[in-house]
Amino acid sequence: MDTLAALAASQTSTQVVIDQLVAFGHEALKYVPVGIAGVIVWALWLYRVVLSARAKPVVNGFRTTTSVVVPSYHEDPDILLRCLDTWRSQNPDEIIIVLDIADTEAYQRIVAVGDPTVKPILFHHVGKRSALGQGIRLARYDVVVLVDSDTSWEPGLLENVQMPFVDTTVGGVGTQQNVYQRNSSIWRIIADWLVNLRYFNYVPAMGAAGAVPCLSGRTAAYRRSAVLPVLDNLENEFFLGRRCVAGDDGRLTWLVLASGFKTVHQESAKALSMFPATGKAFFKQRIRWSRNSYRTYLTAIAKGWIWRVPFVTKITVLQIILTPVTMGITMWYLLFSRLELSIVGAAFTIAWLLAGRAVRGFSNLRRHPLDLFVLPILAIVVIVIALPIKVFSFITMNKQGWLTRHADQMGGDGQTAATLDGPASRPAVQTTPVQTPPAPTPAPIPAPAFAMAGAPEMVMSAVGAPATAMSSAGAPEMAMSAAGSPETPSIATPASTAAAPVSAAPATASQPTEAATATTSGTQRASQPAAGLQSGEVAAA
Repeated sequence: MDTLAALAASQTSTQVVIDQLVAFGHEALKYVPVGIAGVIVWALWLYRVVLSARAKPVVNGFRTTTSVVVPSYHEDPDILLRCLDTWRSQNPDEIIIVLDIADTEAYQRIVAVGDPTVKPILFHHVGKRSALGQGIRLARYDVVVLVDSDTSWEPGLLENVQMPFVDTTVGGVGTQQNVYQRNSSIWRIIADWLVNLRYFNYVPAMGAAGAVPCLSGRTAAYRRSAVLPVLDNLENEFFLGRRCVAGDDGRLTWLVLASGFKTVHQESAKALSMFPATGKAFFKQRIRWSRNSYRTYLTAIAKGWIWRVPFVTKITVLQIILTPVTMGITMWYLLFSRLELSIVGAAFTIAWLLAGRAVRGFSNLRRHPLDLFVLPILAIVVIVIALPIKVFSFITMNKQGWLTRHADQMGGDGQTAATLDGPASRPAVQTTPVQTPPAPTPAPIPAPAFAMAGAPEMVMSAVGAPATAMSSAGAPEMAMSAAGSPETPSIATPASTAAAPVSAAPATASQPTEAATATTSGTQRASQPAAGLQSGEVAAA
């Protein structure tokens, strides 16, 4: 009898524990903000993560000739020279560095290296796009690798980025990117975390489908024959009547996609970029990127380009556009439908936010476990980016400007060599210069005023042009209207700034004639309209 009584008491005790756990579970479910919208968002996230995990880099023996093109506007010379060392070490056929006419220190230091494959050019910048156009037109080789002036390469990047071009339908190849010296600032740790999410959870899936919607300009390679026909549309893009200054990488990617080429991702080609070390510069950069995304993706929708890309790219672009809506619904549901004004309610709400962000950040936490201590800050930053930053950027999307680069400042905001740690903050050790006399360099010229943040806007007008329908090489026929080819911009600069850009070094057998002679100023050059698109087109967004 004693045994039976003890057994009954044990069963009763177990039942009480189970009942308490069930009750706790029911209570906890009240705080889980997974409605219909949440299920859809998480399902799409899982879909892309699985596809990205299955994607593999292209591996083969394909090699071709390469031109590296670097637009450089008031870059910190120490950073530029450090990055140049990593590009040179991988032996491209040529490196064309398009410097602003005021960047004479960087020009002289590059010339002093004495490498005949490195060709610095002093050019009158009218935004980054003009410098890209100048460099691409001077490039002589099959693959053009566009690189930001503060981006260094990991060993093997140039070799690996060429491999996908074995497929003749591939027009552009993106690289795996991270933050240089990520641990030198809390903002760089957060930036690197967000970059990892992009390049491990999203981009590989779209790359495997052949339609990455934005090949980051920090380092991206293009088939030269794919970009030359669309250069005029890169340089002379207008959105709702205003000339576009930033967003060159997204614009060029979509022009290549619209021409019938694929854009893919090569995980084995790794680059490291400078990111802001301060919160103010970090959020400025996010505002610029968000504005660029809205203009680029709304243009792609208005032109019908978005409907020609694979499903995974469609949903990614639409989700980026609708980020404020999805985040707003989640926060409203969490705060007003699930949150109870109690310690338990607040604890569950915070726990859900952190747990959700930790799950989505697994690809980063697996590589950097100590970032778990940064999780609360990251969660707040993500909410700020997705709501106030995105909403503000949407409302002001047509406000043009770079925000983190200025005409009267050397280096980007929070991105100079002084913000780095240890030896990396000092100039890179250069190889022994070739003993050849350097080319004479011009006297310093005041930096011109052009349409970037902190500088006067350019005065320009558009002249109407008829709509045309053309087909680009290998691409379906596209009918697009031209709002007009812009007149030559009128820029308030001294007469001396209108001079032609100066070549970097004396002409040699290994240098193109163009680099050894004066070339046309970017403000005076007349480009031919690209096939399938018209110059000065205006997005019908």
